[in-house]
Amino acid sequence: MGLIRLKIRELAEERGWTLKEVAERSGLNYSTVKNYAQRDAMTMTNYTAILRLARVFDVAMEELVEVLEE
Repeated sequence: MGLIRLKIRELAEERGWTLKEVAERSGLNYSTVKNYAQRDAMTMTNYTAILRLARVFDVAMEELVEVLEE
C-alpha cells in the first residue's frame, strides 16, 4: 500500500493561517487537521477531508497530496 503526506502546514504557512484557521475554514475538526498536518506519512485518509482542504487552499488535490511511496 502506498504512503502519502498532506502538505497542510506548508500551504497554511504560505497564506499566514494557523491550523485552527484551516480547520474553521474547511469545516473539519481541529484535531483532524492537526493530526493530518503532523503525520509524516499515511496509508489512508478521508477523501472528503482532502477535497475540503484542497478547496480551502484553492489548489488541486495533487498539490495538497505528496506521494511518498506507491
